[in-house]
Amino acid sequence: MSAETASARLADIQSRIAQATKIAGRRADDVTLIAVSKTHDAAAIQPLIDAGQRVFGENRVQEAAAKWPALKTATHDIRLHLVGQLQSNKAADAVALFDAIHSVDRPSLVAALAKAMAESGKRPDCFIQVNIGNEPQKGGVAVAELPALLAEAQAAGLPIAGLMAVPPFEVDSAPYFALLAKLAREAGLDGLSIGMSDDFEVAVTIGATHVRVGTALFGARA
Repeated sequence: MSAETASARLADIQSRIAQATKIAGRRADDVTLIAVSKTHDAAAIQPLIDAGQRVFGENRVQEAAAKWPALKTATHDIRLHLVGQLQSNKAADAVALFDAIHSVDRPSLVAALAKAMAESGKRPDCFIQVNIGNEPQKGGVAVAELPALLAEAQAAGLPIAGLMAVPPFEVDSAPYFALLAKLAREAGLDGLSIGMSDDFEVAVTIGATHVRVGTALFGARA
């Protein structure tokens, strides 16, 4: 991706976020744009960094560990978010590498993250992932089990920033976003990690604080 393309794509997404926040009576800086760089190498990521993007998302700990330490050394203010599923045995690696983890969804992972944070002293923000469409193939805690998992995570001392969800594919995502926003309000949480390339503007009007945009920034994956 050329520097010009990266700059134009980033400006377009930022402009659309600003417009959506204006419609919703919110401020543009209430929304964090996470550029999801999974499957893209350092050469593809660097033009977006050069264009001013500082928050990036990865799906896998191992992939992130291979490319981000060097990129973060060169640009110190980058923040890295884990937006994919996390195995409990990778919790310590995730805590060491990431500034936020969006996929906390079960008691065993809560325990592993709490242990890793206690041992390392590093405390990335955590989002509870909710299986908002009750889809068996997706990660996330069931809606009915959210209060119990949230209580467990808070008791373990995890810094819970909010809720995250991925709605069912190819349906109107707005009702699912609205449900997650309602669950967050009921839980007293401010953070809402919702919205991707196809629906981030809808998510922003419903209250997203973090949108996870990959394809619209990087182009289609090979």
